Amino acid sequence: MRVLLTGAHGTVGTALTERLDDEYEFTLFDRRAVDEETPWDGPGTHPHAGRETVVGDVADADAVRSAVAGHDAVVHLAGYPRTDGTWAEVLENNVVGTRNVLDAGADAGVETVVFASSNHAVGGYERERAPDIYHHTDLVVDHTTPYRPDSPYGSSKAAGEVFGREYAEEGALRFVAVRICSVRAPRYDHPYGDAERGVHEGRWERGSDAYEEQVARMKAMWQSRRDCAALFDCCLGFEGEYDVFYGVSDNERRWFDVDHARDVVGYDPRDDGEEWSGPPV
Repeated sequence: MRVLLTGAHGTVGTALTERLDDEYEFTLFDRRAVDEETPWDGPGTHPHAGRETVVGDVADADAVRSAVAGHDAVVHLAGYPRTDGTWAEVLENNVVGTRNVLDAGADAGVETVVFASSNHAVGGYERERAPDIYHHTDLVVDHTTPYRPDSPYGSSKAAGEVFGREYAEEGALRFVAVRICSVRAPRYDHPYGDAERGVHEGRWERGSDAYEEQVARMKAMWQSRRDCAALFDCCLGFEGEYDVFYGVSDNERRWFDVDHARDVVGYDPRDDGEEWSGPPV
């Protein structure tokens, strides 16, 4: 299967190529190429250094149309990636960019678009209950739970899902949204990752209240890189019309549902944040 990977050089894109290169013929599409000097939170150089990249912007409809042609599927990861984005930033990069990908995919006869949505499309549930929700909750957020975006970024991801529903309803393509939770680069690919990054950046000390809160949150939100790749692999084999799944590992304290993804596409997450009692040595 030929798969166009937009935003290919980011955290999720590299998780997919690291584990799925033998399964798919990936075309890397990104706003930049990478080389040996590109920053990378992992061993050695960036894993895409030296690989051919189609350089372009998803906000450029012509560039997207050219890149999509000849592919069986698109994994659409590109966009402004954080909740601090202004509406202008997410409008151009996330809303217009996603519409461009769907337009191009429908016109090119692409079978499936797998869309990198976000837990922030329903982030209001966390914001309302934090930090208690990181330790214990009876809340279950699944594919039927109403939107509660927590930011313009979250709203832009909800908009992308709605666009996908429109195209799926028209029979133009299959559409799967993955509401990604917390996937990290290799150095921080564990439930202590965000806490340890804060130590490395001087924002708090190991063992502080701020550190422990980050650990508690990640033990609920973490999706390991191998579970992330496994879920996207499952989604590329999706045979329905439209669906939404949560990108999270099988964490004991999670509030996001994974049973729907298990039932529909056979997602079988292998990791649980509770299995970790400290950061890797």
